[in-house]
Amino acid sequence: MHTTPTDRARVEAGWQKVRDDGRVRPELLEAACAEPRLRRLFPWTGMGELHFSRCTERPWTWDIPYIQPAADGGYWVSGPSRSEDVGPAATPLEAIAMVVERLPPGCGPAFVGTREELAAHEAASALAGSPDAEDR
Repeated sequence: MHTTPTDRARVEAGWQKVRDDGRVRPELLEAACAEPRLRRLFPWTGMGELHFSRCTERPWTWDIPYIQPAADGGYWVSGPSRSEDVGPAATPLEAIAMVVERLPPGCGPAFVGTREELAAHEAASALAGSPDAEDR
C-alpha cells in the first residue's frame, strides 16, 4: 500500500498522542517506536496497555497482540482479542518481539480510515489482483 506524507503524519500524530498521555511506560514506548514494523502502525492506549492498529480511525483493528504492564515490572502480551494470552515478557524488547512475530501477513503501513474502510479497501485490492480480474 502506498503512503503519502500526510498518511505518515497521521500515524506520527498518534505516536505523539501516546507519548503525551503518559499511560504507557516510557521504556516500552521507546522500544515500540524503534521497531519499524510497529512504528508504521497506529498506536493507541487503554488501561496502560499499548495497542497497535492497522487503521488510523476508530473503530481500530483488533488483529494485533497488545502489551500491558505486569505487576512485577515486566510485561504481559495478550491478544489479539482480550480472551487470548501470548505470555509474559521480562523486558520491553522481549514484549515487542512477541508482538512482531504475530503480526498479520502484509501488516502496515496503517490505512487512513476506519477498520470497515480498510476491509473494503483490502477486498477491492484482492478483487483487482485476482487472476480473473481482467475478465471483468
